[in-house]
Amino acid sequence: MHNILIINGPNLNLLGEREKDKYGTSSMDEIKKKCLSFSKEHNINLSFFQSNVEGEIVNEIQNSRNNINCLIINAGGYTHTSVAIHDALKILKIPIIELHITNIYKREDFRHKSLISNVANGIICGLGVEGYTLALKASMDLIENEN
Repeated sequence: MHNILIINGPNLNLLGEREKDKYGTSSMDEIKKKCLSFSKEHNINLSFFQSNVEGEIVNEIQNSRNNINCLIINAGGYTHTSVAIHDALKILKIPIIELHITNIYKREDFRHKSLISNVANGIICGLGVEGYTLALKASMDLIENEN
């Protein structure tokens, strides 16, 4: 069984309420249910974590370093600003997938720079909330290829 962690950063707890034109109408709870359903079908032990606090995200990354096989991270606004999250991700010796609901390259210029991309194995962006299940599928392949 694969152990996969999905980390969500600031403001993602308000999906379905905020900027529906960009992020859609699905709530984080709905996304989580869909991912958990996919995980059951594919023998994945899935954990979810969300925080608006940078240090809590860093702690979660560090605490997971010995008990997960892959990390999927949608760091929200911290993608573009957090050296601390970047450095915590560098500690991991497992596949990392960077995830964004929107295409960050079609948005404001400041969103075009990701401090996470150079430590991630891959990036999924612009495919809406379906990106979460796509990231789970990709995680399975990355884990299998490492073994």
